[in-house]
Amino acid sequence: MKYQCSGVILAGGASSRFAGRNKAFIKIKDKRILDHICGVFKELFKEVLLVAKDPLPYIQEDIQIATDLFPVRSSLTGIHAGLFYAKTPYVFFTACDTPFLKKEMIETILDHIEQGSDIVIPQTDEGLEPLCAVYSKNCLPIAERHLVHNKLKILRVFQRTRIKTIPEKVLRLKDPDLISFFNVNTPDDLAGAKNFF
Repeated sequence: MKYQCSGVILAGGASSRFAGRNKAFIKIKDKRILDHICGVFKELFKEVLLVAKDPLPYIQEDIQIATDLFPVRSSLTGIHAGLFYAKTPYVFFTACDTPFLKKEMIETILDHIEQGSDIVIPQTDEGLEPLCAVYSKNCLPIAERHLVHNKLKILRVFQRTRIKTIPEKVLRLKDPDLISFFNVNTPDDLAGAKNFF
């Protein structure tokens, strides 16, 4: 089933904690993280975009590429660009360093989209997951306004929008260990990823 929602992969980070190594191309169990995410996205979304500050590393990839519109290093920049370029009223976002993102988790989030919600976001005991969430096009002018004023904290930017949260107990029905939210930010994280096999 393809949802009336686009899938956007954010690949704008500098990977400073990974010695500049591109996290999207890291292999876990002989598969690049980007390939895993693209495979899941293509089962769910008719439109799949990769948003990057620098598109050149991704030119050879079989994916539509969009570039940031603001020269600001922030996840909010990528969310803004994804909302700007997407052709659907809703957009699901994830970061390019989520090697265990589950199709079932995304479906759970998508199934909670309803009229009147601007953001559909998972909420666990650790807090909200703004980079595994759905944003409506209504968030675009809000994101733009905050970027212009260099206010970059995602959850503060959207605190006045209509947010629908999904509780942890619902999320765990499809992803018992919540591994969909695991990010490879550091070499230690990469080493720890082996614990999931």
